[in-house]
Amino acid sequence: MTGPEGGARSAQFYGGEDRNAYLHRAWMRRGMPDHAFDGRPHIAIANTASELTPCNSHLDEVAQSVKNGVYEAGGIPHNLPMVSIGETTVRTTAMLWRNMAAMAAEELLRANPVDAVVLLGGCDKTIPALLMAAASVGIPAIVVPGGPMLNGTFRGQPLGCGTDVWKLSEEVRAGGLASDVFRSTESSMIRSRGHCNTMGTASTMAFMAEALGMTLPGIAGIPAPDSRLLEYSHATGRRIVELAREGLTPADVLTKASFHNAIVALAAIGGSTNAVVHLLAIAGRVGVDLTLDDFDAIGDGVPLLVNLQPAGAFLMEDLFRAGGYLAVLREVRERLDPTAITVAGRPLVDELDAHEVWDRAVIRTADEPLLPDAGIVVLRGNLAPSGAIIKPAAATPALLRHRGPAVVFDSVEDLRARIDDPDLDVDENSVLVLRGCGPRGYPGMPEVANMPLPRKLLERGVRDMVRICDGRMSGTAYGTVVLHVAPEAAAGGPLALVRDGDLIELDVASRSLTMLVPDEELRARKPAPAATAAYASPRRGWEQLYVQHVQQADTGADLDFLVGATGPAVMRESH
Repeated sequence: MTGPEGGARSAQFYGGEDRNAYLHRAWMRRGMPDHAFDGRPHIAIANTASELTPCNSHLDEVAQSVKNGVYEAGGIPHNLPMVSIGETTVRTTAMLWRNMAAMAAEELLRANPVDAVVLLGGCDKTIPALLMAAASVGIPAIVVPGGPMLNGTFRGQPLGCGTDVWKLSEEVRAGGLASDVFRSTESSMIRSRGHCNTMGTASTMAFMAEALGMTLPGIAGIPAPDSRLLEYSHATGRRIVELAREGLTPADVLTKASFHNAIVALAAIGGSTNAVVHLLAIAGRVGVDLTLDDFDAIGDGVPLLVNLQPAGAFLMEDLFRAGGYLAVLREVRERLDPTAITVAGRPLVDELDAHEVWDRAVIRTADEPLLPDAGIVVLRGNLAPSGAIIKPAAATPALLRHRGPAVVFDSVEDLRARIDDPDLDVDENSVLVLRGCGPRGYPGMPEVANMPLPRKLLERGVRDMVRICDGRMSGTAYGTVVLHVAPEAAAGGPLALVRDGDLIELDVASRSLTMLVPDEELRARKPAPAATAAYASPRRGWEQLYVQHVQQADTGADLDFLVGATGPAVMRESH
């Protein structure tokens, strides 16, 4: 059997009659017929299935449907297991491993004889990591999101995963809910395969992948147990073979126009703040000039249309029933860039006409939104020279303009040790400040910015306070939380200089975050010794590499040497 020389990437492994081509074909044959090596596209299925990533545990079944579609279209599919990161269980934080997962995926895709790839992800960091990798390699790619779990219910009431964890756990701490009742909600909350059923980061990034044009239109938000997910997965397998032959790559799809649409969509759905660092990182891989200020400028005035936890009342299964994601985009069509295309080869806006809204309680109109202005707000000032962000849709309106004295915690451990101390000098006007939780300081930027409130305030009925942190918060979380403060404390940011009692002023309307301390006094201050002692100082392995090379949140927290693309060129021969 002879195969074509040059051309498709896989043909450069399998074509010819020399001993290297023989080695590549013979070891891969394992029952494959001769025509598997006649030049037809070889498709990788980048599969993040893992029983230790519970939200992705069903992706092997999804992969089989993709395989069926690839075979049907005349391609050769290959399951390619990927680094899998479980948001709820991995320590120190899943964000520490996003860049490693992206690097591993990039290198494996470039090293192997594949012409295109289907990216299977679900849990928070898996879709961003795979998109970063695909953008850097540059072979045709399509995302298949794993889909949300079914709605949870408890005692006749809806139960949203993540969001209700934060809510119910605070009620336990306040003495309003028995701990045994709280524990009994576990199986009711997580009742099927799939990722979070709130508008957390997993749901958000599935929608971002579709807004960017990197999925078949209509797939994002299909519940994981719904058979239509497998139908779309089969169709994706067929389409990726066509893409391999057409040569449409992520660089053709991931344009500035597609990122514009993603930012509009992020506001309209009330999406996770984590999307900011992920979209910035993906843009950095594909060479799109996307900045933190673009989120504020493009998202300004975009209404919140999706009535979903944590900003609203419903859950992902309700959103799908009500018309789904494309029905939401139809409501803000005039704000979308019509030049952005999808992997289907057509403009995204051309996909919207057929998608109607069936339940206006779940998907509002632009004229009667849940919130008239839901974009992510970028804050700047002497406390965040490179920027910080806040999600007004998840905040208490009365706290969006606030001045109060700082109560400072030098580490997560310090917070946990003192937050419930009855002698802690704190009241509802205080501003809780937590530092040492940025990309470099923790390391990895954990989801701790939505700090628990002091027990003595919870017992008095307080349920929100202004909180400031250089870390992140879960997309399922809520509250008046200023996060992603940059530069972080461990990188020399002013957050390291805050002291108890310093007045801090938050003014979201003015986009400002200010520590009301004279400049000359700040210049004379030194970082708190307790804070610097708690910063990460790894001596080996991935953590050391990460701390030495991670960028700040305002540019996406990628590693400096991973920004950009190497491309799909086949590397030197192995034998």
